[in-house]
Amino acid sequence: MIGMRTRLPRRLSTLTARAFSSAVGPNLKRLRVGGVPEHFNTPWHMAAAAGRFEELGVALEWKEYPGGTGAMCRDLRSDEIDLAVLLTEGIVADLHHSAHSRLLGTYVRTPLTWGVHVHASSSVHSMEQLRAPATLRYAVSRMGSGSHLMAAVDARARGWDPSSLHYEVVGSLQGARSALAEGKADAFMWEKFTTKPLVDSGEWRRVGEVDTPWPCFMIAATNDVLERMGPELLEVLRVVREEAEALELSPDAAEVIGTMYGLEDADVSEWLTGMRWSCQPAVSHTTLEQVMATLGEVGVLDPSKLLPPSSLVSGLAADVEPETLALDDEF
Repeated sequence: MIGMRTRLPRRLSTLTARAFSSAVGPNLKRLRVGGVPEHFNTPWHMAAAAGRFEELGVALEWKEYPGGTGAMCRDLRSDEIDLAVLLTEGIVADLHHSAHSRLLGTYVRTPLTWGVHVHASSSVHSMEQLRAPATLRYAVSRMGSGSHLMAAVDARARGWDPSSLHYEVVGSLQGARSALAEGKADAFMWEKFTTKPLVDSGEWRRVGEVDTPWPCFMIAATNDVLERMGPELLEVLRVVREEAEALELSPDAAEVIGTMYGLEDADVSEWLTGMRWSCQPAVSHTTLEQVMATLGEVGVLDPSKLLPPSSLVSGLAADVEPETLALDDEF
């Protein structure tokens, strides 16, 4: 626990979810971090607003990825960023194709609720009406992204062959809006509360929800930065963990997050009741085995070539069971 600091800094009420960076001074180490422009990443912005990364000797540069996990995996591979907060299933799949990074920790220990969306003009009003997989077209941000992988997972759960689905690559949430409006895709899966303003405005209709059966966000770091800045990375996680705890305890949390991300306070309050950060340097190998087995079942990975969980995880991260990933656990 971090004491009684449960009221958020006043300046955060006007902080937006734009990219931030610290000036690189002679005594600061540069750290390039990627994340989606969504409410999950509020603790990073809190820490930046309070100057806490500079206190660690770290000049943290935040890069936002509207395209999601697939775009971050690409930039980890090409050394455009050092560390990323990404969807569990996406980074696990990508590390099977390129050993560019390792999992440093679990960021959010609860599942992600994916909304299944159609355009308001669509004749589809329920998941049952999303049928005929041979002609069903899902918009996806990128192949290998969470929107792609979860569409495949849902297809298998409904008894379909995921390879029978058709995908329209749209790049981002904005791309999905265009694809649904123009009839290039029938449905799009994205985090429920991020897309709720589009549902509330009447542009989209949410016809169903699908939960990931595992903790939804992991933190991955490139092999290079793990070697150069291992101790600093653990301190960055500690700071973000403390800010997440302050946010969970704060009576102002819904208002602050709603202001930052254009969400209604009531929606944020609902989201907070079912979401728990972890921000711990710990990863459940049992969870990774479950993720890999599922990705093998839906054809995203070759079941005969699944890697041992230990090869995906940094030596800085403990192997724990999911129920021990609370904010106040220490590893």
